[in-house]
Amino acid sequence: MKNNVTNFVKDAVFILISIFSAGFGLKGFLLPNSFIDGGAMGISLLFSEISGISLSILIVAINLPFLILGYSQVGKEFALKSIVSIIALALIVHFVPYPIITSDKLLIAVFGGFFLGAGIGMAIRGGSVIDGTEVLAIHLSKKTGLSIGDIVLTFNIIIFSFGAYILSIEVALYAILTYLAASKTINFIIVGVEEFTGITIISDFSEQIRLMITEKLGRGVTIYAGKGGFGKKGDILKQFDIVYTVITRLEIARLKNEINNIDPNAFIIMNSIKDTKGGMIKKRPLHD
Repeated sequence: MKNNVTNFVKDAVFILISIFSAGFGLKGFLLPNSFIDGGAMGISLLFSEISGISLSILIVAINLPFLILGYSQVGKEFALKSIVSIIALALIVHFVPYPIITSDKLLIAVFGGFFLGAGIGMAIRGGSVIDGTEVLAIHLSKKTGLSIGDIVLTFNIIIFSFGAYILSIEVALYAILTYLAASKTINFIIVGVEEFTGITIISDFSEQIRLMITEKLGRGVTIYAGKGGFGKKGDILKQFDIVYTVITRLEIARLKNEINNIDPNAFIIMNSIKDTKGGMIKKRPLHD
């Protein structure tokens, strides 16, 4: 019960920050200067610009089909949180009088994208979305076999092409810059500065490497039993231990140097990890 309340409060705080941040990016930068972005928000801004319909109405109307899809693809709780988030964003955009910060086009694109991206990222951290493009991308990726990233990129290219045709090429180019700023901010908000990396190490000196990771770096490790795959038919394949650990990207250089001191010929595989839970992820205190 206590965990449920804590999680609810944490998600509510993330969503509250998200809608105010996105509202600031929209009304303080993008909307007063006729700028657009990618995704469902970009469609809303583009339609608002050419039709004169209130952005608040369009935010809800254009995201609604994505939320219905999200109900079946992700779940009821996700859909309900997203509906609340998007309606709250629409109300804030309509009623909260944000100041217009600047008329400099470069600053509008960069900081409008930053605050909008921060809002989208915070919403995702809170278990919801305020831009439903990713929901559509997840659905289409299952149907077509394309990656989510490819679908989102294709979707945004179409939006920017319409922006170039309807508004101007300059607006479309600034929209791309806004999208890049927003996407980088989303990635930073979700992943954080301590982006985790999974490291797989294959070496004849696996025990020394294990001890180095646990004693010098203070990280947990997992040991897999492995066999070499290179050999002729009938040969006895070489057996060895495979070391796996998770560290932050700031520690990669040190780990590689330490491994190189033990075994310069070690085979190292690195994979980016979006999130982790449990285990010895945070560095434990070391005592002499």
